[in-house]
Amino acid sequence: MAPFKEILAAAAAALLVAGCATPLGSRDFRSYEVGAEQTVRFGVVESVREVTLQPRESGLGAASGAVIGSIAGSHLGRGSGEVVGAIGGALLGGIIGQQVERDANQRAGLEVTVLLDSGRYIAVVQGADEAFRAGERVRVLTGRGTTRVTH
Repeated sequence: MAPFKEILAAAAAALLVAGCATPLGSRDFRSYEVGAEQTVRFGVVESVREVTLQPRESGLGAASGAVIGSIAGSHLGRGSGEVVGAIGGALLGGIIGQQVERDANQRAGLEVTVLLDSGRYIAVVQGADEAFRAGERVRVLTGRGTTRVTH
């Protein structure tokens, strides 16, 4: 019964890690951006395209999957079969864990192309936390290496 508890605990840890996606929308700010000056430009939305945001993988999904897989695989045989099962379980679990992390952290995003009042075009990719339509007036905020489009 103890291996089942280990597997359950590792699975719970993997799910917690998978839910740690970084917000990337127009309303999301990192702590170092608080109080920092931003440049504000104005313009008109030219086009909006839906995109998928893929955050960096932390490796924790693959590691958690490998641990779970090796524990589960080690219970498949006796003697050298346990070792083979553990290795196979770790490989398969790592692959599955990596995919679970990738799928859990994937987010909907937008590529917003804006014609600035200066006549210059820019495109900004950000989380889909605001809806934009072609022809809308928008603000473009830039500061600390981040640019976002907002109403």
